[in-house]
Amino acid sequence: MTTVLSVSGSPSASSRTNRLLRHLDDRLVAQGHEVIPLDVRTIPAQALLGADFRHPAIVEVTELFARADGVVIATPVYKASYSGVLKALLDLLPQYALTDKTVLPLATGGSTAHVLAIDYALRPVLSSMGAAHIVQGWFTLDKDITVRDDGSVAVVASAARALTQVIDQFSTALGHSPVLAAAG
Repeated sequence: MTTVLSVSGSPSASSRTNRLLRHLDDRLVAQGHEVIPLDVRTIPAQALLGADFRHPAIVEVTELFARADGVVIATPVYKASYSGVLKALLDLLPQYALTDKTVLPLATGGSTAHVLAIDYALRPVLSSMGAAHIVQGWFTLDKDITVRDDGSVAVVASAARALTQVIDQFSTALGHSPVLAAAG
């Protein structure tokens, strides 16, 4: 079983980015992966902003990255880039924290004007951190994600198909068939 670290770079617990990522985690679990969710917003601000490499929370997160076979990183796009809390975390990780990892970048935003944020803002950082393979990422418009009253997520059909495809490609890159474990 491969271990996937699922990192939400959203500063908000109720964000569409966070809810969508946790929805996609379910597909990875169904495919036989162990998924460890990490919400960057839960890391103490003093550790992130004070660049406290020795803070127990930073040490623990560094160990989670080391343990993972693959990493999914999801972020809302603000001002044509990934979130500041995600940037703060990535800056505190070891330079090559993604060595030998397969990485799936995901982003959400309010406008298609931000669609290139994955390729021009996030992908270069992930690459510089030694990612072995960065699979094709995906940008989802906020308007295509609906959070229901019960907290579940609905995604418009075209975006849902695209997200399923990128999740399946990520799973394949990790060495797993994208066929759901329950079906096999």
